[in-house]
Amino acid sequence: MLHASGSNARRQWWCFNDAMNTTSALPPVFVSHGSPMIALEPGAAGAFMTRLGPAIDAAFGRPKAILAISAHTAARAPVLLAAARHEAVYDFGGFDPKLFTLRYDASGAPELAAQVAELLAQAQIDVHTVAEGGLDHGIWTALRYVYPNADIPVLPLAFVPSQSPAAQFALGAALGSLTAQGVLVLGTGSITHNLRRALAGGLRVDPNQPNQPEIPESAAFREWMRARAAARDWDALFDYRARAPHGVDMHPTDEHLLPWFVAAGAGGRADAPVRLHDSVTLGSLGMDAYAFGPQAAALARQLEASTTNTAAEAPH
Repeated sequence: MLHASGSNARRQWWCFNDAMNTTSALPPVFVSHGSPMIALEPGAAGAFMTRLGPAIDAAFGRPKAILAISAHTAARAPVLLAAARHEAVYDFGGFDPKLFTLRYDASGAPELAAQVAELLAQAQIDVHTVAEGGLDHGIWTALRYVYPNADIPVLPLAFVPSQSPAAQFALGAALGSLTAQGVLVLGTGSITHNLRRALAGGLRVDPNQPNQPEIPESAAFREWMRARAAARDWDALFDYRARAPHGVDMHPTDEHLLPWFVAAGAGGRADAPVRLHDSVTLGSLGMDAYAFGPQAAALARQLEASTTNTAAEAPH
């Protein structure tokens, strides 16, 4: 296990910890980033994420840091990317060349990495810390809407995609105390993710049919997730590949859903996950977002209030 070491790292940890105590506990959040094209074609999910950051700030105070768990940052053991600075990583090909002109340069959080490493060590979860950076497209395409000014430090945490949903939940549970210190635990992936189905018609949304009808398999899976989450049926959720309708079809590999379980673990078992947003792009790419923990319902109410206020202020 690699740690930031020495008295200087300990001073950074306590300085950061003290600075965070003025912020209310933040609900962990999972957002669906879909394809990289969301950075150019925000759609309903992008519009939702544009409202999400201001809603978090209004209800709980601005996060002091973001601990990001993305479907696209994975490793054979958990790894903290503790660089002092991050840039957008263009980890894709075959998409609109304009994507490669977009930037998201954010500060890193090496001092937070020391605290996260300690929490995971206490939970007997081995973790490595490296002084390397970079935000994969699952992180930066979401954050460019949630916090477009890139003014909040980000700490990516690579997870182990071969581990079970229950193990991902345990990883998140070890990090739950961070939410009371102003850290936003952000999971990013996709609530459904069968790219063969989603991209059968090409990489771009058809402008003549932007609201392509959702296939029944996607609708059934998304509703099962919502219902089982609302019932706090963790056993079923952990076994989603066997119990959910079309579970394997909607996730031929499950790395895009596993960050949901990390964020859920940070929120804990006691409170039901709350779906904040639901939409679909390309007919089968689910773009649902969830909040977790005791503050999840408060975030949902804040989002609803902001949506209502925006509608009331719109010209008629």
